[in-house]
Amino acid sequence: MTIHFGIIGCGYISKRHIESLATCKDAKLVAVSDLQKDRMKEAALQYTNLANEHHPIHLYENYTELIESDEVDAVVICTISGLHAEIAKIALIAGKHVILEKPMTLSLKEADELNQLAKANQCKIVVCHQMRFKPIMKKIKQVIQDGKIGKPYLGIVSIRLNRSPDYYASAPWRGDWENDGGMLVNQGIHLIDLMQWFLGDVEKVYGDISSFSKTKETEDIALGVLTFSNKAKGLIEANVITQPKNLGYQLSIFGEKGCISLEGPSLNQISRWYIVDEETDYEHLNELLKDNNEQVYMYENFIHTVQYGDEKLLIDGYEGKKALETIFAIYQSYLTKKVIDLPLNSFSTANMKNEGGSE
Repeated sequence: MTIHFGIIGCGYISKRHIESLATCKDAKLVAVSDLQKDRMKEAALQYTNLANEHHPIHLYENYTELIESDEVDAVVICTISGLHAEIAKIALIAGKHVILEKPMTLSLKEADELNQLAKANQCKIVVCHQMRFKPIMKKIKQVIQDGKIGKPYLGIVSIRLNRSPDYYASAPWRGDWENDGGMLVNQGIHLIDLMQWFLGDVEKVYGDISSFSKTKETEDIALGVLTFSNKAKGLIEANVITQPKNLGYQLSIFGEKGCISLEGPSLNQISRWYIVDEETDYEHLNELLKDNNEQVYMYENFIHTVQYGDEKLLIDGYEGKKALETIFAIYQSYLTKKVIDLPLNSFSTANMKNEGGSE
């Protein structure tokens, strides 16, 4: 059974989705939607060239028409963050599966609503934390699950980026709490998702943020101290003020019997891989690092789950909510100056607009 996809939002991020759909067996792009007709035409042409297919791809300036199309089975949402929940709700009510770019939503209430709608309408939600599908990340997950590093003690996430005033000025929604959601929600969420995937559910969070820019609302610096249910600790340090350009990312896991640390522009370098009494096979690990088809693997997981139902989604709406809730707890801790217990009852990035987010 071929799954027919429609993409809503034909900006930069949609290009990777188009590449993946063109690669996947049993996937076909049949519709796109965007306010700019030229971008729709460009997206359709990209898919046609990559897939070497010449079936019609329908262009819809109104995304609700795409969702209502009987030809579309699954909707890929690549719009600005502030529109994710609204569009996903309409799609789920219409009985469409949803592939949702991060962040899932900008409020916990909307995340819960999407999960409830998906269950009620027997639809799937995939949240695009595709880094879970990188072979090197799956290897780390297996190493931890197998107990090779013993008891996990500590996870550290470092995000050191540069986002210039021009970056935020290039789109009016960037740097806005209600429409963009914050630096952690956009630049940090992938690594936070990986850390909590490796170490388990988060129990407590203490966080702080700072903002120095006069041209945007959202944070420039974010810090978080986490306690996991297994009593491991986590540390998040993130900024978008690194001069003169990005230093990149780092993710480290420290355990009783080992230490694993990745770094680089896309966590594509091993800075340490040590497990007590085990020789490190760097040749094998470097082969895993070279595999950058995580987005394709994400789509294959989704397609197989829809077709056969015998495979669990690696990152469904419930899993997708976890990193979001951790980030929201950092923001809530900043507002209250208190340690926050999870789960949170409610939170929206709109809370930050009048309450804080700057010093």
